[in-house]
Amino acid sequence: MKNRGSILIGLLWCVALLSLVVVGVLYTARMDLMVGKNYADKIQARYLALAGVEKAKALLYKNAQDRSHSRKNHSGEFYDSASDFKEVAFGRGTYSVMHRGRTDEGGGVIYGVSDEESRLNLNTVDADTLQKIKGLTSDNAAAILGWRGQGSSDQEKDYYLSLRPPYMPRLGAFQTIRELLMVRTITPEQVYGRDNHQNGLLVADDSEDGPPKYPESVSTDDLGWAGILTVDSAVKNVNAAGESRVNVQNADETTLTTVHGITPQIAHAITTYRSKNRFSSIADLLDVTPPNNQNGGIPGGQGNSSGDGSGGAVVDVNLLSDIADDITTSGDGPQPGAVNINTASAEVLECLPGVDENLAQAIISYRRSSGFFDNVAGLFKVDGMTRDIFKQLAPLVTTRSETYRILAEGRVNSTGARQRIQEIVRINLDGVKLLSYREDDL
Repeated sequence: MKNRGSILIGLLWCVALLSLVVVGVLYTARMDLMVGKNYADKIQARYLALAGVEKAKALLYKNAQDRSHSRKNHSGEFYDSASDFKEVAFGRGTYSVMHRGRTDEGGGVIYGVSDEESRLNLNTVDADTLQKIKGLTSDNAAAILGWRGQGSSDQEKDYYLSLRPPYMPRLGAFQTIRELLMVRTITPEQVYGRDNHQNGLLVADDSEDGPPKYPESVSTDDLGWAGILTVDSAVKNVNAAGESRVNVQNADETTLTTVHGITPQIAHAITTYRSKNRFSSIADLLDVTPPNNQNGGIPGGQGNSSGDGSGGAVVDVNLLSDIADDITTSGDGPQPGAVNINTASAEVLECLPGVDENLAQAIISYRRSSGFFDNVAGLFKVDGMTRDIFKQLAPLVTTRSETYRILAEGRVNSTGARQRIQEIVRINLDGVKLLSYREDDL
């Protein structure tokens, strides 16, 4: 009996141990399945985000073609288009393309793309422009220009080589905004503010259990300098139809008359004027007078009654507004750093020469009430714009965007798994070119 009891007890212990082993194996298997499923959902969320990015690129490319056919520089499509980009159902989840709404856009979340031409280009701005950025000092500006190679290269090298660990300054164009963190005198707080992911989404306000939540108002302090800077902005030097512009700096009279509105007499006046004067921008056309100060029956030679054109000038503001998109004073190459006056924020506009807070708000108010600017000469219609200010702005601004920031989020409905992908792309009639790519784990 004792032996049987011992055997029974032994069997019970064996059963208990086997039960523990089975439970452990089942638990481990369950955890493995959950990990595998979560990993699979994460992958699916990534591809949902990619779907959003690809849709945005396709729509932007189609928009570029449509605008060229209708000869429009800017249509405003896909910057705020919830029907195209808000939680679009696809497979087992959704995707969204979104960006932070600026103060002048009403704040909150906006479903659509944003453009790099609405920002200041870190590689083209000068010291005066840099120092208009809130919180950016003259020492910061000097350090940025020194990193770009504008200054004493030996002095810059000596400073960075004295650090531990030492490194060399680039002495060339910034490759990313994050590169600012390597520049002397500059801190992460200045560059990012609270925007750790550099995408306009503040971490403290970004919930994991639902769609992204943007605060109603986000200041430039929250976003840091990265909120208004880029290294990628550039537009082709072509008109709205995608045709090369006529360079008034060197075109002969016959070529000048191919521009609708420029008569042979005006073309002759332009070539005569430039033999003694160099055009710094198309605004200088307002200074062109007929040879020997005789109007000679030149249309437009009456000047501009508003006072923006000098008496007897062959090109007045009205004519300049008609031809501005078809002419240039620079070569055929792209225009890096041109700021789009149709999309730029007040903070960016105020950094441009001659533009104060009132004029920046007037530009934004005009495009809200009267529609987008057809070309840069449309700035003359803005209250407070003068000929002198326009001459400073004309070489620095555009009314078209070709470089876009696409921030897409994919979400799997069953588990809430999310993935964000951000691409910066250049899109024009030549096609789509990827400039940068990043993924954010959530």
